[in-house]
Amino acid sequence: MSGLIGKKIGMTSFFDANGRYTPCTVIEAGPCVVTQVKTNEKDGYTALQLAFDEKKEKNTSSAMKGHFELAKTSPKRKVVEFRHFTDEKNLGDVLTVDLFAEGDFVDVIGTSKGKGFQGVVKRHGFSGVGHANKSHGQHDRERAPGSLGASSDPARVMPGRRMAGRLGGNRKKIQNLVVVKIMPEKNLLLIKGSVPGAKGSYVLIEK
Repeated sequence: MSGLIGKKIGMTSFFDANGRYTPCTVIEAGPCVVTQVKTNEKDGYTALQLAFDEKKEKNTSSAMKGHFELAKTSPKRKVVEFRHFTDEKNLGDVLTVDLFAEGDFVDVIGTSKGKGFQGVVKRHGFSGVGHANKSHGQHDRERAPGSLGASSDPARVMPGRRMAGRLGGNRKKIQNLVVVKIMPEKNLLLIKGSVPGAKGSYVLIEK
């Protein structure tokens, strides 16, 4: 499985060769530097460690400085391992958007936007109590969860009950997104559809 570390720039639109309007996400993908090659003999598994996005030396620990110096590169902000990388790479190699081609199907992994503590209407799509017909003296119940279904037996809320709580901020993978355009001079990928995360957040693009 090949891939790159990228940064979500934002969304735009794109007209393909047939004139079809396509909403796209713009991702700055790479350049990524190979900072470690893990093998079965030494590490117990095979993986390629990639690093992306420049970082100031004064904000980098001595251990990480030494780690990056082995790859003859400057300190980076984001370091990720890709297991079972399809291509053979060596320490210090630089990977760019040339890893992909227009029309490729990719999976994008990111952290969804955190929305804080939310009620059941926003979190689970509940319609609320008495939303359609506000009758029988119901007051301020439009966004309430309603009965939980637990009375004197079992006298507790059962695990898994959909209730209000923290929403977002989770690792999400969106599969089978199409690469519609590549801009190698700017290290940009245009991927059809939306991907998880806010603008400026890091994402992983897997091929």
